[in-house]
Amino acid sequence: MAGIYIHIPFCKQACNYCDFHFSTSLKNKDAFLDALKKEIALQKDYFGGEEVSTVYFGGGTPSMLEPQELMEIFETLHRHFKIAADAEITLEANPDDLTESRIIQLKQTPVNRFSIGIQSFYDEDLKLMNRAHNSAEALDAVRHAQDHGFENITIDLIYGIPTLTEHKWRNNLQIALSLDIRHISAYCLTVEPKTSLAHAVKAGTIKNVDEEQSARHFEIMLEGMKENGFVQYEISNFCRDGFYSRHNSNYWLKEKYLGLGPSAHSYNGTVRQWNISNNALYIRSLEKGELNFEREELTPAQRYNEYVLTSLRTMWGISLDHISRSFGDELLQNCLAEAEKYIRSGDLIARENKLFLTDKGKLIADRIASDLFN
Repeated sequence: MAGIYIHIPFCKQACNYCDFHFSTSLKNKDAFLDALKKEIALQKDYFGGEEVSTVYFGGGTPSMLEPQELMEIFETLHRHFKIAADAEITLEANPDDLTESRIIQLKQTPVNRFSIGIQSFYDEDLKLMNRAHNSAEALDAVRHAQDHGFENITIDLIYGIPTLTEHKWRNNLQIALSLDIRHISAYCLTVEPKTSLAHAVKAGTIKNVDEEQSARHFEIMLEGMKENGFVQYEISNFCRDGFYSRHNSNYWLKEKYLGLGPSAHSYNGTVRQWNISNNALYIRSLEKGELNFEREELTPAQRYNEYVLTSLRTMWGISLDHISRSFGDELLQNCLAEAEKYIRSGDLIARENKLFLTDKGKLIADRIASDLFN
């Protein structure tokens, strides 16, 4: 189940809440693509010949690439990695890039899944977040993709936006459901330090995120998704049967993945590494045939903590048998002791030698995970 993540570090404009690595200048795009192909070749032995089951283009805004540029990346990947015939190939896209003509072109590439960053179907919310698209483009992008044979589509929505009332949030969810979307990822708006949003909140030009409102939005979402037959297989991710994100599930289930491009992270089970978050230095290093990353060999305690953090968020839960086998009985007893108060409070359920969050517990998942850490 190895996966490859490719970070495309370009955007048309900066969303005010985003703290990912990106650039709004395309002047180094050709040099970046050349460097990326060199990195692919240099990392060809990362999986030791293991088959790659997922490829995910993230960013940034990967849909800014021309279809021919994507094809060149695919050709390079196939030369150096064994890509499964039924691999899930996801392209993150902004709605304004997914015109009907572009979708027709993308249909000729190996891309078989779109992750569309809609965020809201209301223009005032999109304007507040400084998104590059409008609500009409969001609707058109989904419909055009479906019209041209793309069934595996996920959309991103954001809740907790200061301008987003409960009525509007319910309507956002209803619109998504009416489009027959098979997968929805929904995230709470977060005010990250040093972002434009953080500066605006500090200056008082935008209201801060209201925690009670965000929690209510979350509860509305859980209720609506259940009523419409969606499975919440991870706290922020919902799907109809058979439409899980195979790539993101790799992360949560601690499978191996290779990150390519500036700022991309990799994990092989014991070692985590991350590429330099600077386009110019990334390009310069690869022009010299050198990889530029930092690495960290995880201790058993760190691997335990990561397992707890990721598995707790999923419908598969924390396996106590896995903790015992992989990390020892001392950490197992620590986990059980810390979990007891959350079982009594109704935030956790113990079943089939596993620990699961209840809907109530999902509101404080990070706090619970922190308490279960070693």
